[in-house]
Amino acid sequence: MTRLTDVLVPPNEEGTRATVLRWCKQVGDAVAKDEPLVELETDKVTVEIPAPVDGTLVEILKQANAEVNPDEVLARLRVAATPVQKAVSPAATAAPSGTAASAVTASSSREPRQPLSPSVRRLLEEHSIAAADIAGTGRDGRITAQDVTRHVANAATNRAPPPAHAPAHEQPQVTQPGSARVPHTAIRRRVAEHMTRSLIDAPHVTTLFEADLTRVLAHRTRHAANYETRGARLTLTAYFIGACVQALRAHPEVNATFHADALELHTDVNIGVGTALGNQGLIVPVIHRAQELRLFDLAQRLGRVVQAARAGKLTPAEVRGGTFTISNHGVGGSLLAAPIVINQPQVAILGVGKVERRVCALEVDGAEAIGVRSMCYLTLTIDHRALDAFQANAFLSSVVATLEHWPADGS
Repeated sequence: MTRLTDVLVPPNEEGTRATVLRWCKQVGDAVAKDEPLVELETDKVTVEIPAPVDGTLVEILKQANAEVNPDEVLARLRVAATPVQKAVSPAATAAPSGTAASAVTASSSREPRQPLSPSVRRLLEEHSIAAADIAGTGRDGRITAQDVTRHVANAATNRAPPPAHAPAHEQPQVTQPGSARVPHTAIRRRVAEHMTRSLIDAPHVTTLFEADLTRVLAHRTRHAANYETRGARLTLTAYFIGACVQALRAHPEVNATFHADALELHTDVNIGVGTALGNQGLIVPVIHRAQELRLFDLAQRLGRVVQAARAGKLTPAEVRGGTFTISNHGVGGSLLAAPIVINQPQVAILGVGKVERRVCALEVDGAEAIGVRSMCYLTLTIDHRALDAFQANAFLSSVVATLEHWPADGS
């Protein structure tokens, strides 16, 4: 009796849709368990879907560029009666001709690799790239097609502008003289949909406070070098995360998810940090269980996930489960941004503006004085279905108080 197994889109608690990027196998191909079958692209990461069992690919239900939802059936496998041997790259047994042969041969001689999928082999040969030159981000260090295309794109930015007569499929569609159409990436499409849905679903209200970061900056000056030697870059964002952790524990209604019949309060404080990817879009890696981390741990974890985000190496787990988000738009020079669109289904998002030296009225020994302080604007944009101004102001007051009274040796 023939036994079939479904290949499913991985479950995602946030319900993010994905697009089929490319199939690594075709109908009729034998596949081994855990061998890559298909790559999916979401607004957050590229995910390689492995074969769940040994068998033969008998049906593909979702073709390239099709949009899919969690738990949808991508394909079906006929389960093998005996284990299937994993495919070995032809490059290991037969030398291709031309420049591509040199690249693939160099790859196999310089460093042993996981077996390459057909799409990866094709891309390596097309661009004359050695597999050993690419750091794989797939399972067990396997090179994915996305790794190759990212490598090619990065190399292109370091070269001179391409010739005017590029192949037609690589050129943007010209709509009128002086204009060009640049197709949206999957990330850009998903970000657009997510932001639009958030604004439609949630009435946004923004409250604005000002914070004196003089004590925070003094602490950073004293401890940054020590943190660096211990493997953590101490950025201001780490302090904002720490302050938000304290405020979210004091005001749990802000660390929540809105449902039609209830407000779900979360025990863990999982803080997402908006990270710009240049023209490619925006991604929000998540620092999970931030309430258990000291400042050094926050700085170290933050540095790692931001670096992984910009290198395209985040895992699906590192972009899921966020309960609150920080958007430090001030790193780009912005003083104020409002409203910052809420990262649904969360109920609030903190905006951090540029730190500036400003002349302020101070109280010194009970008397008024004029001084220069390091100030920045903080905004909290809330989902008005879940929170009111009273709760928003109380939360921001807590954040500001933590920052302005940061202990000299606090960690």
